[in-house]
Amino acid sequence: MAFVVLFSTMSFTISMHYCGDTLVETVVFKKVKGCGMEMQNPSKGCSMMKKNCCDDKQLVVDGQDELQLSFDKLTFEQQQFIASFIHTYTDLFEEYNEDINSFREYKPPLVVRQIYKLDETYLI
Repeated sequence: MAFVVLFSTMSFTISMHYCGDTLVETVVFKKVKGCGMEMQNPSKGCSMMKKNCCDDKQLVVDGQDELQLSFDKLTFEQQQFIASFIHTYTDLFEEYNEDINSFREYKPPLVVRQIYKLDETYLI
């Protein structure tokens, strides 16, 4: 439960670097370094610029800032879910005290001959 609270309240950033349409680098919590193909500023004598083929994208995942610490205001659906979850969870570990034995009414046959003496096989 502590991991659920930790990961639901934690914010993080995923940085991705694309060269053309292919993903080159993905980094969590840091800024991407890139592939080194970024376009430099044009030289002083040249006024034409080429379009940069690389692209950086960031995906920001915001965590939850406010936690509900009290369970006073639960809706009927939430109460119903919690009650049914607890009921089914406790039924998973129910023990059966009844001895299920299919041979209870079975009576062994009477021994007419001792077979091990007839075959002369003995366990040593």
